[in-house]
Amino acid sequence: MACWSTDVNDMRLNKRALGMIIPMALLLAWEAIWHVQSLRMESLSRPWDVAQAFYLGMTDKTILKSTLETLEAAALGFGIAAVCGLFLGIVLGLMPRVDRIVGPTVDAMRPVPSVALIPLALLLFGFGVSLEALVVAFASFWPVLLVTTAAVRAIDPRLLEVADALEMSSLARTFKIVIPAALGLIAVGLQLALGIALIVAVTVEIVINPRGLGFAMMSAQQALRFDQMYAQLLWIGVIGWAISKLSQRLVKSWPGMAAQGAAA
Repeated sequence: MACWSTDVNDMRLNKRALGMIIPMALLLAWEAIWHVQSLRMESLSRPWDVAQAFYLGMTDKTILKSTLETLEAAALGFGIAAVCGLFLGIVLGLMPRVDRIVGPTVDAMRPVPSVALIPLALLLFGFGVSLEALVVAFASFWPVLLVTTAAVRAIDPRLLEVADALEMSSLARTFKIVIPAALGLIAVGLQLALGIALIVAVTVEIVINPRGLGFAMMSAQQALRFDQMYAQLLWIGVIGWAISKLSQRLVKSWPGMAAQGAAA
């Protein structure tokens, strides 16, 4: 047993080591280009300067402040999208008649790019977190809605028959049967929406909203502080990677929870 555990740990370490090959190669190539006079560009800061800019940004808390602003809007928009998408997805999945009424409207609105809502959101809320959260919520809503609807429709009909036989109320059937049975797939939709939330939040900040990491990155670029721009860009990548890894772990744990809930 101990040997098997050691082998698993070795495999994980080897996988992580292999995964670092490309990032390290890109970092070395970046440093090498900076030392070649004919290839050096003014807009390509030295990796060491980028690291120093990141350290200073963390020390004076400007990067942390921008990070909290971006995550605030992303979390608020994601929360709105999750609640609305889950509710409407369950309704459409359980009620085909309602789906026939609402479906055409959903199909018409879904192709609308989320950034197209920026003028409307700006008119309604002005600059700030509400503007950003509305656009994020619109973009994140669709994967939650579509995946939830498909997950509910894929539930074994016998589970719903059991709910009818037990004379469960609609609310009890939803929380005791429908959500636990569909939770594994719903988690995938939430994972997709979470990634979209961060992307759209940064995009809105770059385009128009004067707050968060996107705005800070554009401000650094306009001030010709390319080291700060690269530091913030790489930090956004780290945040996206961390969110992706966290959501993947949650998704892997949810199917087991769903099975337990369905069995109960």
